[in-house]
Amino acid sequence: MAAPSRNWVVMVTAQTPTNIAVIKYWGKRDETLILPVNDSISVTLDPSHLCTTTTVAVSPSFQQDRMWLNGKEISLSGGRFQNCLREIRACACDVEDTKKGIKITKEDWGKLHVHIASYNNFPTAAGLASSAAGFACLAYALGKLMNVKEDDSQLSAIARQGSGSACRSLFGGFVKWKMGKEDNGSDSLAVQLADEKHWDDLVIIIAVVSSRQKETSSTSGMRESVETSLLLQHRAKEIVPKRILKMEEAIRNRDFASFSQLTCADSNQFHAVCLDTCPPIFYMNDTSHRIISIAEKWNRSEEAPQVAYTFDAGPNAVLIARNRKASALLIQRLLYYFPPSSDDLDSYIVGDKSIAKDAGINGILDVEALPPPPEIKDNIPSQKYKGDISYFICTRPGRGPVLLSDSSQALLNEENGLPK
Repeated sequence: MAAPSRNWVVMVTAQTPTNIAVIKYWGKRDETLILPVNDSISVTLDPSHLCTTTTVAVSPSFQQDRMWLNGKEISLSGGRFQNCLREIRACACDVEDTKKGIKITKEDWGKLHVHIASYNNFPTAAGLASSAAGFACLAYALGKLMNVKEDDSQLSAIARQGSGSACRSLFGGFVKWKMGKEDNGSDSLAVQLADEKHWDDLVIIIAVVSSRQKETSSTSGMRESVETSLLLQHRAKEIVPKRILKMEEAIRNRDFASFSQLTCADSNQFHAVCLDTCPPIFYMNDTSHRIISIAEKWNRSEEAPQVAYTFDAGPNAVLIARNRKASALLIQRLLYYFPPSSDDLDSYIVGDKSIAKDAGINGILDVEALPPPPEIKDNIPSQKYKGDISYFICTRPGRGPVLLSDSSQALLNEENGLPK
């Protein structure tokens, strides 16, 4: 470990997106290695609206591995962190920084400690797959720091051991997590089906529903479903393999009618599995059900589906509009039924605000002036649900992980490797 002193610090900062599954992952066949009972497919979301930024640093002066999440130090003793760190260290290669006169050999990595700082640009408890982005970013950043030669698919198999859906965040666009067949999980990894430019008409609106933290975590919910739900067994064996093939074809052909039908059906079946679990798990709430009803009524009133909906293990709705025009009509409907509880429209619609502008929504008066959607029959006055949505995030399919070379974006201080 040739170096001028023990005080040097080598750092890498990366940014990784989150993803939303359109064919769901629910149920593990191996809890430790996080091997799923079925394949899944997801859409990566634009990291400028939803992402994790992680800085990893190494120095001979560090006494132990340490991590800070959103500014607070957290324990790294959990098995999932340890698995990621161990696997990446095992793949590490020589690193040389000639400017600083530093050389780290492959063997040194086992003796050196790392500091990790991670920050989500969206609420961690909002049920927006923060652990997926977090573990993907950790694996990606450590891989770059330690000069790991494995490709992103092989890296995804390491991220998977932190959080299953994290493996899908190592690519942009549309991603498939292959369940694999091997007992050691070596073939359970993610592959890109198409990049984010392949189907760039799509617009995504996330309705963050006012909710407490979910009562049943995904980990324990999955375990209970695997143990008690006969529907889960049938779904994994008979339904998902056929759906995966149809979804791959829909994405390849940019066939929104098929994409929408498959996405909605798979989300509904996932929640049916949750209800079929003993004791039953309720992730959606009344607001979630109302959003489904709004989307279904609108789709049925048109010649072709305009929007797909999908819900993960929580009440938040992810709505995928077929194009820019449909997204403007969608935000009008959402604001008609779920107006903000205050006049602050700026914090009620976040992300790509131009979608609301396209819909003619520039202020609270425009929301109040919205007419009922034409699919409401007989002009029956419809109920509004002010305050039931916390806010909307407008986004789109996005790219995979990137390195940030601007040192001002690093979360750790380059002098001492501690949080800025």
